[in-house]
Amino acid sequence: MHAHFVLAHPEPQSFNAHLVRSGAAALEAEGWSVSVSDLYAIGFDPCEGPEHFADRANPSRFDAQVEQRHASETGTLPKAVAHELALMDRADLLVLQYPTWWRLPPAMLKGWFDRVLAYGAAYTSKMRFEKGRFAGKRAMLSVTVGASRATYEHDGGSGDIDLLLWPVNFTLAYVGYDILAPYVSYDVEAGLRYSDPAAIEDRLRAVVADFRSALPRLAERETIPFNRMEEWGPDGRIAPGAAIHSAFIRRKQQLVLE
Repeated sequence: MHAHFVLAHPEPQSFNAHLVRSGAAALEAEGWSVSVSDLYAIGFDPCEGPEHFADRANPSRFDAQVEQRHASETGTLPKAVAHELALMDRADLLVLQYPTWWRLPPAMLKGWFDRVLAYGAAYTSKMRFEKGRFAGKRAMLSVTVGASRATYEHDGGSGDIDLLLWPVNFTLAYVGYDILAPYVSYDVEAGLRYSDPAAIEDRLRAVVADFRSALPRLAERETIPFNRMEEWGPDGRIAPGAAIHSAFIRRKQQLVLE
């Protein structure tokens, strides 16, 4: 089995980077092979633009989807993009490791999605969800947040973590991945809550130990359901009778007056 980590944090000595090293070691101890894309370290350019495409479909006007599709069909995808796709193809498990900044992933990771999940290569109108390029593979988010678990519950002041992470999980499901329940490292800014340095270190050490324990037991981890292509109607809406898996995709309730 092979796992690929994508790390989106600018500091090599960050807690996020430490989680990647620790998680990789835990999987390797169980016989896995591991690769890592440290996006800041490799200087990945997150900004999609015409300069990435030498052989343009339309030199007079840049359209990202048109150029991505053309590059996919002609075998001229940017080297950085083709390299990332090859790493993802090899991996049975994809782990995205990042901090939540302003309730969102860092811009670096958003740019990685914009460029690597190229139209024509990673998805098309007929190559999505269960028919996606990465169908049969698993993906998991591993994110760090500064505050406590309670603040990220459904009624927490920081917002429901399941809803905050849904767009990223949906993106991965869209290109075919089976989505594992995320691993959320809560309270990583423990210094805001604990004045004792030993207590802070104990808190972070406990998070790492739990993460190392959780990764090799992926078969036991819950899978987040997403709708299949056949469950979408021709109008783009969820088909009648299809299951609803998210608060972002819902049916309006009709008020019945008696």
